[in-house]
Amino acid sequence: MPTHILGISAFYHDSAAALLRDGEIVAAAQEERFTRKKHDADFPKHAVEFCLQKAGIRAEELDYVAFYDKPILKFDRLMETYLSYAPRGIKSFAKFLPVWLGEKLHTPRALNKALGCKPKRPYVFPEHHESHAASAFFPSPFEEAAVVTMDGVGEWATTSIGIGEGNKLRLTHEIRFPHSLGLLYSAFTYYTGFRVNSGEYKLMGLAPYGDPKYVDLILDNLIDLKDDGSYRLDMSYFDYAAGLRMTNDKFHRLFGRPNRRPETEIEQFQMDVAASIQKVTEEVMLRTVRFAYESTGKKNLCLAGGVALNCVGNGRVLREGPFENIWIQPASGDAGGALGCAQMVWHHLLDNPREVQPIDSQNASLLGPIYSSDEIRDALRAQELEFEEFASEDELCDRVAGLIADENVIGWFHGRMEFGPRALGARSIIGDARSPKMQRVMNLKIKFRESFRPFAPIVLRDRAHEYFDIRPDQESPYMLIVAPVLESRRKPVDESKFGIEKLNQLRSDVPAITHVDYSARLQTIDESRAPRLAKMMRKFEEKTGTPVLINTSFNIRGEPIVCTPDDAIRCFLGTEMDVLVLENFVICRDKLANAPKVDREKYLSSFALD
Repeated sequence: MPTHILGISAFYHDSAAALLRDGEIVAAAQEERFTRKKHDADFPKHAVEFCLQKAGIRAEELDYVAFYDKPILKFDRLMETYLSYAPRGIKSFAKFLPVWLGEKLHTPRALNKALGCKPKRPYVFPEHHESHAASAFFPSPFEEAAVVTMDGVGEWATTSIGIGEGNKLRLTHEIRFPHSLGLLYSAFTYYTGFRVNSGEYKLMGLAPYGDPKYVDLILDNLIDLKDDGSYRLDMSYFDYAAGLRMTNDKFHRLFGRPNRRPETEIEQFQMDVAASIQKVTEEVMLRTVRFAYESTGKKNLCLAGGVALNCVGNGRVLREGPFENIWIQPASGDAGGALGCAQMVWHHLLDNPREVQPIDSQNASLLGPIYSSDEIRDALRAQELEFEEFASEDELCDRVAGLIADENVIGWFHGRMEFGPRALGARSIIGDARSPKMQRVMNLKIKFRESFRPFAPIVLRDRAHEYFDIRPDQESPYMLIVAPVLESRRKPVDESKFGIEKLNQLRSDVPAITHVDYSARLQTIDESRAPRLAKMMRKFEEKTGTPVLINTSFNIRGEPIVCTPDDAIRCFLGTEMDVLVLENFVICRDKLANAPKVDREKYLSSFALD
């Protein structure tokens, strides 16, 4: 009989479930995709149901259930922290204690209730950073590797270094709370007016508009950084340990002004602050991985934890770090812990061997639901939408490639949904990277988000080195590496422009995906990972000579990536998207004579600004 292992992350941020059968990943998904509540932290009821359905089993048939951290140890850290700061933080303590006493401290009981049964065996509780490390190493294409995990905080650890060999993983070094690179970056996310735990990527995107003039101020006052990447924060500047804010008045005095209020105008000051903390973060990452290389002696590196989603830092680690190869878990945040804790059970607890796959064993991170033609046809007919249905994939791809070449914005929905925060070509919005107007159109009319936000390129793997500064044998399948656009592709710009004035200049022959510092958050694809998308891009290249497209997530600001055909139709009708491609069906807006009326304002307001 096969062994089924369910991994769960819940109750803190980005709840998710993952299921293994005899060590193979059957399914994984975040709860937010089903509930439509971004970063949903509740028990992942719908994600669990999906995983069980995909495996064809009931909860009672699970052999093991793992939870991605140790709640008792986390509670110990919280209590010790509050006591050490008392009487400061009494409001935060009063807010947190009832939640813990009512649910989080009794996680096994909460899990029993949510699953509707008591598992065959006791729950397994790896430590948080063990789950992250397992999610990075076990699916990787390496027989052995150094492993680095960096995030806000697990139980106590905030940065961990370890070694993975075969089916074994051990953590050897750690930095402990309250000293945290992830929380330092989140403090600046808060200070610049973005939402903590979801706005960090905005801070990263804002950084190239600024001048890193505050680097020395940060290194001299906020963080004592050593050559080996270890560090300590001066906690007198921060409130996150026991308060309800990330930064305090002393922090604000250091920078000469209070934190920016959300949704107010972004000034040059915030751009300079973003550039400064980004540069400091990259320096910490580089020193940490260099120490990991020296202390482990391994030539390969695996990364996970929320900081591993800092793709600008990852790009520098790849280019300037000592490792020959790196692999980054696509779901590096808390959601990925669900996958990691299940793999800890299979390899560590059960001591099962590990078969290393040449690419990786993440299955392109396409681990979510898939929908049949009948289900999609029913959804379209329910909305009375006119559509074209293609029996030939060649004809479909040729049609879509032509629509993109004519500067149409395409909603692309195909195959299994992605696991992790990035759209990787299954639930994507796609556009022509050659178009000078496409970034602005997609930001303001489709995504309804800030105009400074860059878009990522998707590029055919065998052509990527002709556009971006990467080796011909290098890939970035999970959109977790930033690479420079080649000098030969760049165009001259007005260097006197400063800050946000840099935005609307044509910087390359693929301007819609070239950020103001000539960088791009790169995703490479080929027929082995995304056969239909690769075929469509080959058709686009035949028509235009360009193997590069825009790829952004299929959602609007504040909304989770779409999951179902109904989600996709609602997003299509609620925005100014031109074309919707649902598997073999193509819906063009200009042919919708009797399209259902959508209250666009109501649709947009149904998701909290993110």
